[in-house]
Amino acid sequence: MPSAVHVSLNVSDLAKSVAFYTGVFGEPRKLKHDYAKFVGDSPEIHLALQPGLAKGVAGGALSHLGIRVDSGDEVKRWRSELKERGIVSDEEKREACCYALQDKFWLTDPDGNRWEIYTVLEDLEEVSREARSACCAQ
Repeated sequence: MPSAVHVSLNVSDLAKSVAFYTGVFGEPRKLKHDYAKFVGDSPEIHLALQPGLAKGVAGGALSHLGIRVDSGDEVKRWRSELKERGIVSDEEKREACCYALQDKFWLTDPDGNRWEIYTVLEDLEEVSREARSACCAQ
């Protein structure tokens, strides 16, 4: 799989958002009680939805952005090249996040938008409550 851009949105009503995006992109590739992910070829997109958007709460709908790469070696290559360009990243780590075991690292842009550079090692049926609340947290 070539690199792909990943967008993750906080939503106020997961069921309504899943219905809307099913109409736009077709059936979700992954659907859990607290998470949905759409992966499309045309357009190529990896769109994740998770509850978390409350009216009147700062931060908006954008949870984070990401670039999915093919392997752990690609994650390391990205991190090394960004470091050479002076881009500081968070620690590279392996974690269970978004119902997948991933190798990844995080970047934060000047406005606080979070980017993850990651690869999926394995899809998971369950993720602990701690992992769900911490993996994509700001």
